[in-house]
Amino acid sequence: MSAVVEVPPVPVDDRRAHLAFFYRDTAEYLGGMVPFVRDGVTAGEPVAVMVPTPQLGMLRSEFGDLAGVELIDMVDHGRNPGRIIPGVLKVFTGAHAGLPVRIVGEPIWAGRTGLEYPACAQHEARLNLAFPDSSVSILCPYDTSQLDQLAIDDAGRTHPCLGSVEDGWYDSDDFDPMGLLAEYNQPLPSTLSDVITFDFDPSNLAKARRFASEEAAQRGVPDDRIQDVVQVVGELAANSLVHGGGRGRLRLWTEDGQVVCEVKDSGHIRDPLAGHLPAGERALHGRGLLMVNLLSDLVRMHTVPGSTTVRAYFALPAA
Repeated sequence: MSAVVEVPPVPVDDRRAHLAFFYRDTAEYLGGMVPFVRDGVTAGEPVAVMVPTPQLGMLRSEFGDLAGVELIDMVDHGRNPGRIIPGVLKVFTGAHAGLPVRIVGEPIWAGRTGLEYPACAQHEARLNLAFPDSSVSILCPYDTSQLDQLAIDDAGRTHPCLGSVEDGWYDSDDFDPMGLLAEYNQPLPSTLSDVITFDFDPSNLAKARRFASEEAAQRGVPDDRIQDVVQVVGELAANSLVHGGGRGRLRLWTEDGQVVCEVKDSGHIRDPLAGHLPAGERALHGRGLLMVNLLSDLVRMHTVPGSTTVRAYFALPAA
């Protein structure tokens, strides 16, 4: 058992909570995580712990034999932040429907790239919207010794309650998840030079899928993932036909060890949870985007009235 430091009791009540805990070292990390998890187990609440691989190993030594605690590797299951809510957390809460549950989630760690970070911050903002009728308490650790100031500041905008060993627990004066979602809804970075373009409409949707399949194979996407690329392109193109003006433009290129599929159309996605809820919730909205999130390694989006661009990233095997 590792040493921990004393942290005031986590402020979880009947309303539940979304909390950010700032830590600087292993002792502080355990000081925040251990009481939160053990108090949940004592209260009979199922607990999911979803953290990056190194932290997961550390917490496995603390909770590996503790009944009622599910340990999940964030690097494996949450590399795409858009997959975390519908593909992991909603599955966990659904399996324990009617019970209060606790979740430790660390989607932002020092290994995240600058390309991934905006999607991570938006995920943290969406957590405040995704469980309106559930007794869910979520504790998100933030490593202040490794993360930059932007991530720390954004934590105050996406979490209504903040905590640390030195300061205890306190309300965030900057809490504004909708403002953060809007701020990170920015035009996507410009692309590299090897872009291949295909304009599609109802007459050539099958050709668009073949185009994606052939290009993905030529660029090194493994055989067992080419169908994922084809399905993602098909879902995005179908959205364009139904909601995006009846046509769109598919672009595909290779960038930093990933194949990128981009679909742009004239639609506008207004629902911040579109694609981030299981198919049974808001069933008329976001089913196609849900599949895109579940199948891709990263999804970035920019949407404004009259224009939506979605990029889906697929990691290539290491050379």
